[in-house]
Amino acid sequence: MTRVSSIFSQLLQLFPRGKFQQAIQEHQAERHARGFSCWTQLVAMLFCHLGQAKSLREICQGLMAMEGKLKHLGVERAPSKSTLAYANEHRPWELFRTVFGQLLSQCEEVARGKKRFRFKNKLLSMDSTHIELCASMFDWAKYKRAKGAAKVHLILDNEGHLPHFAVITDGKKSDQAVARSIVFEPGTIVVVDRGYVDYNWWQALTESGVFFVTRFKKDIQIEVLQERKVPQTGSILADQVIRLRGEGSPKYAMHLRLITKWDEKSQEIIQFLTNQLEFGATTIARIYQERWQIEIFFKALKQLLRVKTFVGTSANALQVQIWTALIGMLIFKYLQLKAQFGWSLSNLVALLRQQLFVYRDLYRWIDVPFEAPPALAGIHDGQLALFV
Repeated sequence: MTRVSSIFSQLLQLFPRGKFQQAIQEHQAERHARGFSCWTQLVAMLFCHLGQAKSLREICQGLMAMEGKLKHLGVERAPSKSTLAYANEHRPWELFRTVFGQLLSQCEEVARGKKRFRFKNKLLSMDSTHIELCASMFDWAKYKRAKGAAKVHLILDNEGHLPHFAVITDGKKSDQAVARSIVFEPGTIVVVDRGYVDYNWWQALTESGVFFVTRFKKDIQIEVLQERKVPQTGSILADQVIRLRGEGSPKYAMHLRLITKWDEKSQEIIQFLTNQLEFGATTIARIYQERWQIEIFFKALKQLLRVKTFVGTSANALQVQIWTALIGMLIFKYLQLKAQFGWSLSNLVALLRQQLFVYRDLYRWIDVPFEAPPALAGIHDGQLALFV
C-alpha cells in the first residue's frame, strides 16, 4: 500500500519551504522570533480557516489534540494562545501577502485556458466588500459613529475565477481611490459597478489602452454621436457611440459606447457604458454579467472562511487573518480546478474540513470522492470481527 500523510499535510505541500523561507528573509519576519516560526504561524492560521476554529483557544487546543500528527505538518509543537496572539499582532502581514502571490502563480498555471470568452484580452472584475467590526474593539477602523469596518478591495480574474489582486483598508477608503492606484496592462478589460464612476480614471484607462465596462448612471450627461445597428433578434435595444458633456467635459475627449438591453429576468431595461468600440453589443452585455462572479467569491469567502469574527483586534492581526483567508480560498480553487470530479466549492470545503487529518491520497480523493479508502496495511480482513 502507498503510504500518504494527512490531507492537511498534503495541502501544505503547495507551499515550497524554500520559497517560504525567502519570503521570511525578504520581510525579516523572524527577526525577533524566539522558537515560534512563521511556518507554525501559517499552519495555525490555516487551521483557523480550514477547521473553522473560532478563537485562539480553539486553534491552539485543536492543534494540541493532534500532537502526534503535527510533525507531518512541519510543526514541533502546538503554539500557546499568547504566542500566537503576539505573532499575529507584531509580525509583518506582508509576509502572507507574498505567500498569497506565490500560491497564485501555481493556481494560474492550472487555470490557464479556463475562460468563457473567445477574445484574448485579460478579463478582470473589480469590487469591494465591507467586513463589519465592533467600533469599541477595533477603534482604528471606526467607520461610523458606533460602527467599525474593514474593506477588502479585490480583483478577480475571469480565467479560473481566481483572486488576482487584493487591498485591505479601513471602511472609509473609497473604491475610486484604490482603483486609481492600480496599474493594468494594456488590452485588459476591467468590469466594475456604478461605484467606480470617475471620469478622470476612465480617461486615464483609455489613454493607457485599458478597457472598462460598467453600468450607466442616469445622472451622467451625454451627447449621442452615432447610432449603431443592433441584432434583429436578441435583447439588445440600442448601441450608441457617445461623448460625455456637462461641466468640464471638453477635456474628456474619449468616445464611449452606451448599450441598452432588455433584461428578461429582472423585467427591466439596463444600460452599459464602455470604451471598447469593437466588440459586439451582446458580448459587452455578457462581459458585464461576468461581474457577478466576484459577488459569488465574496459570499464564499465570508461563508466558508473565518473573516467575520477575528482572533485579534489590531490592524496587523486583522490583515494576517484576511490574507490567510485569501490563501485558503486559493487552496480551495486550486483543488477545484485540479479535480476531475465536478465539485461545488461549498461541498468541497465541507468534506475537506471533515477529513483534514485523515491519511489518504488527497488528489485521488478529489477525483473519486466517494470511493472507499484502501484498507490499512497489515490488518487481516477478519481481524476486527468481534464474533466469528
